[in-house]
Amino acid sequence: MNEWTKEQFLKRLEKGDSGTLYLYTPLCGTCKVAGKMVEVLHEMFPKLSMGKADVNYLPDLAGKFQIESVPCLLLFKNGEVIEKIYAFYSVPFLYEKLTSL
Repeated sequence: MNEWTKEQFLKRLEKGDSGTLYLYTPLCGTCKVAGKMVEVLHEMFPKLSMGKADVNYLPDLAGKFQIESVPCLLLFKNGEVIEKIYAFYSVPFLYEKLTSL
């Protein structure tokens, strides 16, 4: 899964894409575990647009989408952020969420 810049993410929204953006910080232990789960999802949904970004470098984006904590998985559909997931319960839980995209 590729690292996205703010511009890359906003361009996907502008185009009306659907997918996910995984927000994390490098020193967060929970983010490391959640990141592994998101990598598994990336393998399960190879055609879905999925990216990741260090929220430390995106403070304006975090403010715009009212990110409360990390890890956070933004789900976007047809260019609109439809859900923010903070609790990464399990891969099957996240799989069910992504099937709607």
